[in-house]
Amino acid sequence: MGSMERNKGKCGEREFARELSWLLDGEARRGAQFRGGPESPDVVTPNVEGIHWEVKRCESLSLYVAMKQAVGDAGSDEVPVVAHRRNKQEWLVVLRLSDLRRLVKILSKVLL
Repeated sequence: MGSMERNKGKCGEREFARELSWLLDGEARRGAQFRGGPESPDVVTPNVEGIHWEVKRCESLSLYVAMKQAVGDAGSDEVPVVAHRRNKQEWLVVLRLSDLRRLVKILSKVLL
């Protein structure tokens, strides 16, 4: 991966973290500089535990490859969620249908 792609990825993680902070009324930040390691999420939400955020800021995305990465990094304790945005498009958030109930339970504790 080239430096331009890495920078776009970092900017995308920061941008998604800002959006998530606003949506969740809480802190969200890039995960790499705080937790490190290959399994650390791209974005960390300290007040919303149990979600593994995998952020992809690119024009073309292989969704199943991205989800496989998120599932592998999340392990069995966290809900894997892929967030993706192309240039001049809005953010999309994707998860497995089988994880929807767990995600709703996690988010209802924070949002309701």
